[in-house]
Order: sequence, then C-alpha cells, then structure tokens
Amino acid sequence: MPPHPSLIAHSNEFRKEIIKLAPDAYSAVGYAASTQHMIVGEDGAIIIDTSESTKAAENVLAEFRKITDKPITTIIYTHSHRDHISGASVFSEGREVEIIAAHNFSSDLVAVDDTRPSPHMAMMARTKRQFGIGLAFPDERVNLGCGPGDRPMQGMGAGHIPPTLSISDDRVELTRAGVTMTLTKAPGETPDHMIVWLKDRKVLICGDNYYKSFPNLYAIRGTSYRDFDAWADTMDLLMEFRAEVLAPGHTRPVFGADNITKVLTDYRDAIRHVVAETAKGMNQGLGPDELAHRVTLPEHLINQPHLQEFYGKVSWAVRAYFTGTLGWFDGNPTNLARLSPGDEATRFIRLAGGGDAVLTEAQNATSDDTDPQWALELADRLIAAGQNTDAARKVKISAMRSLADWEINATARNYYLLSAKELEAAQ
Repeated sequence: MPPHPSLIAHSNEFRKEIIKLAPDAYSAVGYAASTQHMIVGEDGAIIIDTSESTKAAENVLAEFRKITDKPITTIIYTHSHRDHISGASVFSEGREVEIIAAHNFSSDLVAVDDTRPSPHMAMMARTKRQFGIGLAFPDERVNLGCGPGDRPMQGMGAGHIPPTLSISDDRVELTRAGVTMTLTKAPGETPDHMIVWLKDRKVLICGDNYYKSFPNLYAIRGTSYRDFDAWADTMDLLMEFRAEVLAPGHTRPVFGADNITKVLTDYRDAIRHVVAETAKGMNQGLGPDELAHRVTLPEHLINQPHLQEFYGKVSWAVRAYFTGTLGWFDGNPTNLARLSPGDEATRFIRLAGGGDAVLTEAQNATSDDTDPQWALELADRLIAAGQNTDAARKVKISAMRSLADWEINATARNYYLLSAKELEAAQ
C-alpha cells in the first residue's frame, strides 16, 4: 500500500525555495531538516540557524551567495537542537564570527559527560528510527514531518561552533551590520528558545515554537518533559509583536498579520486543550492509556491544516503530560509491581489456549490488514514468552509495515518502517 496521501501532500511544505520575507530578509526552506534565515545588512550578513549537516549548510550558503557576497559576521541560534546548530562552520567561511545564543543554551553536541551513565546510545538508536535514517526516499521515508525526506546527511552534526555571546536578559536589542534586532527568550520546544524580531521589517523568526503541524510536545526519540504551559504562553508572547511575517524553524513562512494571529491562537488553544483535558482525566483517576484514547482536539481545531499530526501527535502529548507531571505511576495499585513481560506473556498465552492459538489470531489480524495493532501486541507476547518466535517476528514486521502506510505522522511511519527493517535483518 502506498504512503498516506496526506503525508505525501505535506511534503509540499518542504519544496526547495529561497523565500523573500521582506527587503533583505530571506528563508531557505527544504534544503535541510530545518529552515535557515539570512538578513543582509549594510556591511555584512546575519544567519539565523545553520542546519543539521555541513553539506546542507553548503547548499544553503550557495543559494544565499546568489543574493549577496557580503561577509557573514553574526550567527544566531534560536535553540540548541542539532538540526539548527550543525552548519555554523560552513557559514563562518573560515573566519571568526560572532555566535549568539541564550545563556541556557544546552546541546547534546557539546558538554556531553561521558563519565556518567546515560541513555545516550538508546536515544541515538531511536533518533535514527524517528527520522528514518536508512530508509529509501521517497517510497519509504516520505518526509520527516518537520523537513524533507531527501535531506543531505554528509557532515551530520559536524559543523557546530559554540556560542561566543550568551544572552541572559529576557529581552535585548542588538544592532549588527546596521540591522537592529530584538532577541527575546521564548521557551517552547526547548527551554533555551530565543526568537528574533525585525521591527522595521515586521518579521518574526520564531524557531521551533511554531511550524505547520500539531506541535511535537513529545518526541519519540526520547526527550525530557517539554513544558506545555510555557509553550502555550509563548504563543501569546509571539502574538504581541503583531508580525506581518512569521518565519518558523520548520515549514514555510506565514504571511499576513491576521493569518499569523489565527495559527498562533489555534496552536496555543490546542496545547492548552490537551493540558486541560488530560489534567481533568487525571483528577478523575484515569491513567495515561485511557486518556491517550480519550483526549482529542475540539471540533473547531481538529481539522485545521496547521494542526494535523504530521510531526507531533495528541496521544503522545497526553502520555508525556501525564508522565511529566505525575511520573510513571498511573495510580492503579495493580501497576505498583507488575509481572515481568515474559511472565505476563506466558500466563496470557496459556489462558488463550497456547502459543499456536495466539499465533493464529495474530496472523489472522495481519492477513487482511484490518487489525495490525492487535497483531503487534500478540506478537510481542509470543516473543516475550519465547514461543513461536520466528513466526511472531514475521507477524510483527508485517503489522508494522501496515501501520506505517496508514500513518500521517512522519516520525511514526519512519519508526515503524525502520524497526521492521531492523527486525527483518536480525532474523
């Protein structure tokens, strides 16, 4: 079955283009997982965000050099995610340049303490699956949800330069190359987010606080809790500027003050709705599994094009909010000391009539593509119990591929498909 048509259509957000935001202000869309921005000043140029690889940065710089040959004198990081900070060495063009970031800038590319235990390897394996690294474009990896599926990978993470100027004030006005900018702390996807306001051009560069998808309130690669309330509050902050151009860290710019107010209002309301409904259910004693199936966006938001689940997902956000605020325990005393997965699986299989019966049910669930999630759960029990494992792995591979083709969420699709490939290779 081909990829979901909505996900294919979403790739239009990442068609390669240098977009003029205002006089002497540009965004590069579709050249990397994130967007890069250039402001041309009197005697130099300013770059905001630098991509995830040196090759992507080289491609963007070549396009920017068609616009100006002025030296790049300042680079600004909106936040510390590696897809925004890994091409700085290319944009600096061998010169010492000023690198500006928030004072709490913190990246997994720098200051990694290898002397302490950490789940770094697990996160890297999951990051590979989330972004489909190793999947073929375009049939398998359609896009990243936040960027094109065919981004260049050479020099991934290789071009980071540490900040030379840390901004500690909540809001500061700076002039560089004759360009006056207001830098404002705006926590959202990360605590170290900083937005750039070009007042004379009415352009607001917002980093990853907004992009055209339901926000990635939880990343399946693994991430610490992202403060939902702070992210929603930042939407109000962004609207205060009354920008006429909103240039996000992913997807295409939004033009027109009314359009910008609309998308930011909807974004804020969607986040706050998830918080309110999840908290309400938690206070009623419901656990994350129940809430993930119950909480949905309200009717006036659920069909908005800028809130479709191409990158973030409501059910993942619900689980993240629950865990981030109450922790792993769902309140049900049964779950204080659950059976081990293998023990539970063995007892379940025995109750169901044995491994052959469970395998038959799992195979039936995948044979007509009608119930792949049930097939996955049955297959996992067989694998955990060590019964009919080869056949169960084949069921799991088939079920994951079925789920992938039903998904509009790019990261879920990528995760299913690459996990299927990994399991197939291990057979």
